[in-house]
Amino acid sequence: MSTLNHLPKFVEVVEVGPRDGLQNEANPVPVAVKVDLIDRLSAAGLPNVEAAAFVSPKWVPQMAGSSEVMAGIRRRPGTVYSALVPNMKGMEAALAAGVGEVVVFSAASEAFAQKNINCSIAESIERFRPVAEAAKSAGVKLRGSISVALGCPYQGAVEPSAVAEVVRRMADLGCDCIDIADTIGVGTPGAVQAVFEASAAAFPMDKLAGHFHDTYGQALANILAALQMGVASFHSSVAGLGGCPYAKGATGNVATEDVLYLLHGLGIDTGVNLRAVVEAGDFITRAINRPNNSRAGKALLAKWAAEQGEPACAA
Repeated sequence: MSTLNHLPKFVEVVEVGPRDGLQNEANPVPVAVKVDLIDRLSAAGLPNVEAAAFVSPKWVPQMAGSSEVMAGIRRRPGTVYSALVPNMKGMEAALAAGVGEVVVFSAASEAFAQKNINCSIAESIERFRPVAEAAKSAGVKLRGSISVALGCPYQGAVEPSAVAEVVRRMADLGCDCIDIADTIGVGTPGAVQAVFEASAAAFPMDKLAGHFHDTYGQALANILAALQMGVASFHSSVAGLGGCPYAKGATGNVATEDVLYLLHGLGIDTGVNLRAVVEAGDFITRAINRPNNSRAGKALLAKWAAEQGEPACAA
């Protein structure tokens, strides 16, 4: 129990459902539904909502209409609305839409970089230098995201030193924070701690974040392992929405409801209303007619229904 006494007192939960969660849906999600979801999530007190991606609709059809989404949301003071930006064209659109943080991305695996973004890791980061300079000039936060940091579907194992090298490159780019992503969900607690230990040698631990997928059911264990290292920012997706089109068999992000249940159970403050997030998860899964993948969310919905004397729906 001694290690639990040294966990962070406050943890930032970055909600990625509206972007990372919905981008792989087969059927179009209406702008109005996305706006409603984002408003529900920000009203719940989430400090950062990844709301859009200014990418080519040819490659990511679900992100078409990102400018309309950003124009339609009710902006809550204290919430940062972030967006994925692949190039200067996307950056210009993001700035026009009033985003508070732009996200640039690379990978810890050369094989994944070639398959995903058709260039080397070094080339992918250099391509973002004009974007980084534009973000700094505009006073917009810059976040770097490193995919497949705990395993790659094409090359297999990824060494912590390889992740740390990409962290160094992202730091040199001027990123304010960097997230370490287990894109295909193969990581385990020991590997997570090794990766964060190596990464912290290149960038401050308090500016690193964990982004875990739950393919092998390890996401919450991995979050606890990262907490024990001093990581105090995690990405999650309401109702466990999402996946990775470049990683066959990869399931969605860890559910925000499950992360909040864990953190609150550990006595860690998040500033987020769990009930409001559970209700947002129920809303979006009904709206797009897909299963709710949050265990805590489903359990709490059933509990509340029972308290109201309503029949619990079979999951």
